[in-house]
Amino acid sequence: MTVIVNGIETPAWEGETVGSVLLRVPEAGRSTPVSGTPRLPYCQMGVCFECLAIVDGEASVQGCLVPVKPGMSIDSQRGARGIRL
Repeated sequence: MTVIVNGIETPAWEGETVGSVLLRVPEAGRSTPVSGTPRLPYCQMGVCFECLAIVDGEASVQGCLVPVKPGMSIDSQRGARGIRL
């Protein structure tokens, strides 16, 4: 299947997570709001929050917990995590 990562068509496998796709795409990780250093998915189980991404327009999604779908739009999240109420 194909997903869109930062505007670029990217191959993905059925059952793969957004977080694992981000590991394969150059410069697709997020940057820390404190120092601006690049960050990539780390724990792959929802604990570290390094996999935050904008998925289909929704910010602060933990990519390691979300399976990809054909045509899904994934964008790198920049800045601080949003707070959901």
